[in-house]
Amino acid sequence: MDQINKRIKDSLPGTVYVASDFNDLADNEPIRKSLSRLEKAGSIRRILRGVYEYPEYSDFLREYVAPSAHHIALALARNYSWTIVPDGDTALNQLGLSTQVPAEWIYVSDGPYREYSFGKTILRFKHTANKDISKLSYKSALMVQAIKAIGRDRFNDTFAKKISGLMTSGEKAAILAEGKYITAWVYEIVKSVCGGGSTK
Repeated sequence: MDQINKRIKDSLPGTVYVASDFNDLADNEPIRKSLSRLEKAGSIRRILRGVYEYPEYSDFLREYVAPSAHHIALALARNYSWTIVPDGDTALNQLGLSTQVPAEWIYVSDGPYREYSFGKTILRFKHTANKDISKLSYKSALMVQAIKAIGRDRFNDTFAKKISGLMTSGEKAAILAEGKYITAWVYEIVKSVCGGGSTK
């Protein structure tokens, strides 16, 4: 428990953990018991079954900050070995293309359909064998999902400049190379944004 506690205390407040994050320190049962004891001691807080957060305290608000839905989604994906990518409004929010906080945090995943709730937040994972996330790096897949969320008819020069500004030259080269088999109209936009050719 001391080793687990030290690892948690050495991390940034707001970090989310699952039991498997500590598999290098002990077997599963001792890890779960240690996390339960640390929660009872107030060192961490339980968000969902098997999901814990090293809480962040705001001196300004004089209360603990709400846990990050995105960090929780990543922790669940890590625990179950899922590949996930934010979908729709969630993707736009993550990239700063929308300031609207999603009512539901939705992710496409190669895992099963699952839904979780904590507080007033809903996390939803939608199974897909979609070519628009497979064999793509996380950043490339996130950009693809954002373009799909904007839609072919709504996509304009303003969005193009914003998305271009969110990628390094290396990331642009990566999405051009990785994205050859994604949905055709999305790849046409990718090429126009990343300098791989103009759309007609």
